[in-house]
Amino acid sequence: MSREHEQPVRASPRLPPDAHHPVDASFIVCTRNRAAALEACISSIEAACEACSLSCELVVVDNGSTDDTAARLSRIAAKSAVAVRWMVELRPGLAAARNTGMERARGRLLIFIDDDCIVERSYLQDLNRHYSAGERCIVRGGRVDLGSPRDLPFTIKRSRFRARFTPDVHPGGFVLGCNMTMDREAAARIGRFDERFGAGGPLRSAEDTDYLVRAHQLGIPIEYVPDMTVQHFHGRTTRDAIERLHRDYSFGNGGLCVKHAFKAPWLLRHFCWTTRSAWRELFGGYRFDPEISLSHLTIVAMNLVGAAKFALLAVRWPRQADTDTTSRLPRPQRGTPPC
Repeated sequence: MSREHEQPVRASPRLPPDAHHPVDASFIVCTRNRAAALEACISSIEAACEACSLSCELVVVDNGSTDDTAARLSRIAAKSAVAVRWMVELRPGLAAARNTGMERARGRLLIFIDDDCIVERSYLQDLNRHYSAGERCIVRGGRVDLGSPRDLPFTIKRSRFRARFTPDVHPGGFVLGCNMTMDREAAARIGRFDERFGAGGPLRSAEDTDYLVRAHQLGIPIEYVPDMTVQHFHGRTTRDAIERLHRDYSFGNGGLCVKHAFKAPWLLRHFCWTTRSAWRELFGGYRFDPEISLSHLTIVAMNLVGAAKFALLAVRWPRQADTDTTSRLPRPQRGTPPC
């Protein structure tokens, strides 16, 4: 169940998102009990919108916050120069919140940003340059820098090289869900996020990785670009905190291997490679992440537990396999060429 709050907004005087000026881009931000971080995130999005001629809106999905998120969103929506809509999604989980935001968004381009990220002012200029090149049916993610020097270097991507996904690399982290974009026609083809995955869901993570795997199965390219930058203030300063997150990621990825065992068997190849590395690690081989001292052994163990969990969910939640490929996202208007 979700509730939408259509608050009075002051539309941008440059290009108001109305029937005569369709929305070019929708920022979708899902949040839960991070009011202070959310306010900083929204401020950065407003600054990026101000620096670009694209017509934009901000869709915020409150996934059951108990802090002052609602009060802050009301104040922000009332004074923002960007069209702001926010809604409450009572079903728990990041995937459920993302589905709600995606289905409410009106933009031609959908931009998923996490509430603990800061968008650089040039973000929309970079995005517009890439999407103006002509290729529409694509999932694209940008650079994710470490926001605070106190945080450990995890859940970031700093590569300086543009790259297209191939099954030779694991899809987890190729494009990060905290900075992921796509044309709405591509999103309509891929469908909804699988609500068994993701933070707050039974499998705790990997809703974005599952989305990338499904895009690849449809022949939709997945691209990383070294701009379109966000700063990620993830707040994890201890190895224990990173280890917990690492376990959750491995847990979700184990579920992915089972879900896509027949349509994407190359995921099992990555599991075999990790198992081989774990065996070597027992005899003095290198660790998965020497800087934070993460282990291949943890990945293998949690992959197996996650695989078993998904098998149980597939029996108890069989209809999800159909609903995650059925999008409620409105298609582009008549006359728009198909993706």
